[in-house]
Amino acid sequence: MAKACGTVSEQLQAKIDEWLRWDKNPKTSLAIKQLFEENKFDQLSKVLLNRLKFGTAGLRGKMSAGYACMNDLVIVQTGQGYLKYLEKYRSDLLKRNGIVVGYDGRHNSKKWAEITATIFANAGYKVRITNVVHPTPLVPFTVKTYNLAGGVMVTASHNPKDDNGYKVYDANSAQIISPEDQRIQDLILDNLVPQESSWDTSVLQGNPLIIDHLPEITELYLKQVILDQIHPDDIDNNAKVGLNYVYTALHGVGWAMAEKVALKVKGNLFPVPEQQDPHPDFPTVKFPNPEEGKSALDLSFKYADEKGCSIILANDPDADRFAVAEKNKISGEWRIFNGNELGSLLGWWMLQSHKRTNPQIPLDKVYMISSTVSSMILQTMAKAEGFNFVDTLTGCKWIGNKCLQLEREGFKVIFCFEEAIGYMCNDIILDKDGISALANFICLSSFVYGNNKQLCDQLDEIYDKYGFHLSLNSYYFCHEPKVINQIFERIRNLNGPKKYPTGILNEKFKITAVRDLTTGYDNAQPDNRAVLPVSCESQMITFTFENGLHITIRTSGTEPKIKYYSELCTSPDVKDKSVALATLQEMVNAICKEFLEPDKNGLEPQNAK
Repeated sequence: MAKACGTVSEQLQAKIDEWLRWDKNPKTSLAIKQLFEENKFDQLSKVLLNRLKFGTAGLRGKMSAGYACMNDLVIVQTGQGYLKYLEKYRSDLLKRNGIVVGYDGRHNSKKWAEITATIFANAGYKVRITNVVHPTPLVPFTVKTYNLAGGVMVTASHNPKDDNGYKVYDANSAQIISPEDQRIQDLILDNLVPQESSWDTSVLQGNPLIIDHLPEITELYLKQVILDQIHPDDIDNNAKVGLNYVYTALHGVGWAMAEKVALKVKGNLFPVPEQQDPHPDFPTVKFPNPEEGKSALDLSFKYADEKGCSIILANDPDADRFAVAEKNKISGEWRIFNGNELGSLLGWWMLQSHKRTNPQIPLDKVYMISSTVSSMILQTMAKAEGFNFVDTLTGCKWIGNKCLQLEREGFKVIFCFEEAIGYMCNDIILDKDGISALANFICLSSFVYGNNKQLCDQLDEIYDKYGFHLSLNSYYFCHEPKVINQIFERIRNLNGPKKYPTGILNEKFKITAVRDLTTGYDNAQPDNRAVLPVSCESQMITFTFENGLHITIRTSGTEPKIKYYSELCTSPDVKDKSVALATLQEMVNAICKEFLEPDKNGLEPQNAK
């Protein structure tokens, strides 16, 4: 390559030359060439001297040129490293049963799934891969059903259209956690040179090692995950009550399976026509994430009003998340339930369902799980009802692996959730599953409406029994790692060197406990050492206040965000919700102002939800 007009380091020049030598995609090769010719060395450094790493949900990033982005070359290198990992650590299963590869409807998803399948087929291993898109939860279900060595899902879930990702499931059917993620990462780095054969996906055509398992796995899912887990009386009640629902797939992969599931449980779904089929550009929404609220559900509101439906059910684009909105019969206003509220409703319902479906299993042998940034409503229920509860780090990879541990210890896990609208309504699929959550929620809704109530009424009854669990969650966009580090280091030294804050609003609200899972500090433990796993590569601090508020401030594992999750838990004796909400708002505002916003340069706040 010709010399640039500016100055480029030897290290960067070597990476530029390497990329152009290895990359066989003309678009991404041209992009690197143009950056070089325009002397954009800072940008080249960002994308070529850094590399995507496994985060909360595997690899995820912008589709663009460079090792720090998602592209053909990175997928080839990742697939080659993953192959070596399975050959080293899961050899018997790989030889005997192979792997599964799935993909969503995003740009490049099918192509990258086929590249991964090509790498394994060239090495002589079976690959289960479908001819069409399907929900993410089918990948872990396939791993478990066929006792596979592992699985890959090419998806960026609810991220913007320019992103894509690569989720990896272990042989235990849960997402990989430490140390497996690091082992894969190391073997990727040991196998960066792309093999010529890795690019040629024509090897998949007519290859006996390639198996389309979709028809069979769909039928098994409908039986084992839906019909075997839901009491027949609940299905009969769905038909009796006869509720109609508007459903949106948000241009994702959910509708085909949601339709089949709804028929099995006798629920009536009306899909939003404009959002029913997969579309990689998500043309009707700014962000394809039902968690964003009204902006993502505007068409659903309009269609539900036309159809006379009071409930909207939604999946995110890869159908592992689940959202609900309800129209108030009196005010006519639509209410979008947040993730913690849905977790409260589903937790209550799954407890009732367990008592009917598995009466032989006593509650002291039952567990529910939530992530540590989610509502503690399950913990409160557990204390009152006699079942067990435990929390985990953020991400269903931690929840799924905890389920496995509890199963080995002889316990039954009946429900898990994380506040980012992720729900596990059984112990078969060890990951969030928006389709089985939809099936169970149809049964829940029929029960509630059959008793002449609305979902909001049922939620009020839950809080009346267990106390208010009021959350206020939001985030700041922050694209500068330096600013993020400054914010968290200032928090850790707010009261002087290595002294965390002790309160807010001039000590009006006092902090009783601090847990820092970046440094491993937890003053609620006898030795000040955190019990949950610690990671110095991510930022996460939790404060517990004297009045029952706890708030966690953390960096996102998949997006350039600083997120905060707060919850005020009151006793059942507190009946005035407005007072509790006002206190929550006052405290969160103060925390943002005192802990985060002094470094507001580089922060872009979002509205709290």
